[in-house]
Amino acid sequence: MNERPSARHLSLDSRLRALFGEKVQKIPLDAGSTCPNRDGVLSTGGCTFCNAEGSGTGQAALSLREQWDAWRERFRRSPRTRHTRLFLGYLQAFTNTYGPASRLRALLDELSALPDLAGACVGTRPDCLDEEKMALMARLPFQEFWLEIGAQSCSNATLARINRHHSAEDTERAVRLAAGFGVPVCLHLMAGLPGESDEDFLQTVRWAATLPIRGVKLHNLYFPKGTVVNAQRLEGRLAPLDQEQYAALAARALTLLPSSVVIHRLCADPAPGELASPSWALDKGGTLHLIRAVLEYNNWWQGKACNCPDQNPFA
Repeated sequence: MNERPSARHLSLDSRLRALFGEKVQKIPLDAGSTCPNRDGVLSTGGCTFCNAEGSGTGQAALSLREQWDAWRERFRRSPRTRHTRLFLGYLQAFTNTYGPASRLRALLDELSALPDLAGACVGTRPDCLDEEKMALMARLPFQEFWLEIGAQSCSNATLARINRHHSAEDTERAVRLAAGFGVPVCLHLMAGLPGESDEDFLQTVRWAATLPIRGVKLHNLYFPKGTVVNAQRLEGRLAPLDQEQYAALAARALTLLPSSVVIHRLCADPAPGELASPSWALDKGGTLHLIRAVLEYNNWWQGKACNCPDQNPFA
């Protein structure tokens, strides 16, 4: 789930190893949340790229503790992660700050009680945050905490096209509100959105770099089964980026982000069985290899185009 350490960008894995002195594994959790973009408050259709599980694990019928225990056992059976002792709990599916603050408080209390918990991440939309909820998150005792906000694009035309029902200005307000409470934000940005060019995506990255964020997730648009974007693909109205094109875009995006911004993800990670296209979206290792190759070939590193250092600070 976390990117491997890199000599050319600040990965979440390297940050966590520096903070805790060992590997920390992220565990996705489904709290049974919903979304105003699905329950009829804003829309019933949801975002055009979002499937019925809201990027979740489909385990909402289980308690957070039951999900946690199952994932910990799974990781400890894997040769690659069997010695992992600490975990980040990630409330991933749908919009976890939607609804009253009392619900968020109960979720955070349940999360805090999980064993071997090093910290937490909470996924949400920018229009489902307020001062009361920020205050709850600001008081958490975790050594590591991230508020993950889906921004996707700085273009309001694009946001309307993908049925987001929030604006770029909503994202800016949410990020600044979080910064005022000292809550670290990881902003999600997506390449290959309908109607956007490569330059449009890079403009979104430049916009994100002007905001008081501490982390970024870069995503390639992929086409889950049963989504609007997949229907558009099948109709010939939308095509995915190819793997090399996305790798070049992600590498260029890194150069536009300050070297202090933690990179939580460099490419999307489809859940088992959900992907319709493109097949390369399942080749995470290959995509990461291509991104590193582009960085090395061009002698690029994170922050090179905005911090203007003379030398790679990650070497």
